[in-house]
Amino acid sequence: MQALLLLPLLLLAGCGSLERLSRVGRLPETSAVVNPTADPAWRPVTMPMPSPHEPSAAANSLWRPGSRTFLRDQRAAQVGDLVTILVSISDDAQLQNRTQRARTGTDSFGLPQIFGMQTRWLPSAASPASLFDASGAQTTDGNGTVKRGETVNLRLAATVTQVLPNGNLVVSGRQEVRVSAELRELAVQGVIRPEDVASDNTIRHDRLAEARISYGGRGTLSDLQQPRYGQQVMDAILPF
Repeated sequence: MQALLLLPLLLLAGCGSLERLSRVGRLPETSAVVNPTADPAWRPVTMPMPSPHEPSAAANSLWRPGSRTFLRDQRAAQVGDLVTILVSISDDAQLQNRTQRARTGTDSFGLPQIFGMQTRWLPSAASPASLFDASGAQTTDGNGTVKRGETVNLRLAATVTQVLPNGNLVVSGRQEVRVSAELRELAVQGVIRPEDVASDNTIRHDRLAEARISYGGRGTLSDLQQPRYGQQVMDAILPF
């Protein structure tokens, strides 16, 4: 029975080991450049839209609504255009909680006289005056502290994958950088307003609605920092 229980763990560890063994002596391989919308997991974004309305026409005017110059606007505006996203994250959070609780209780119960039958119902050594006596004490002292600091400064070119009915743009971008045997990956997704795109075709990450920003890596250093599959499974199932 124990062997049957250990078999899935050995298979799981074996799969991870085989994958790592296949990369011995080789650098991490970068992913191929593909169309984000071709991914089976990709889904079009649906957002609340305002009621449609006719654009206002300006007779005898060379100015186009939304333009910043008389020349053609070079900012991203349609599917396939590129826009540079400036990721500058600097978060600092500190939380501290303290909870203390104490409770003491005592209960006593007795029947000195039970219709004169206490001597028949109870042994001679028992006292009817103290049939039940209970006491309890509880003390809780909890102290928690959280301190977090994050700093990320990156620039990433993203592709417009969808134009929503109200003109907002859905963007998606990925970047991979390999340094020696370590591969760093950056992915950004979100919804932007064309009005928030600067004249140099850049936009700050805090202007992205429904932003999804991930920064990580894979390679020798990441493998060393990752707990073994067996340890992760044991941490998940052990109750202590």
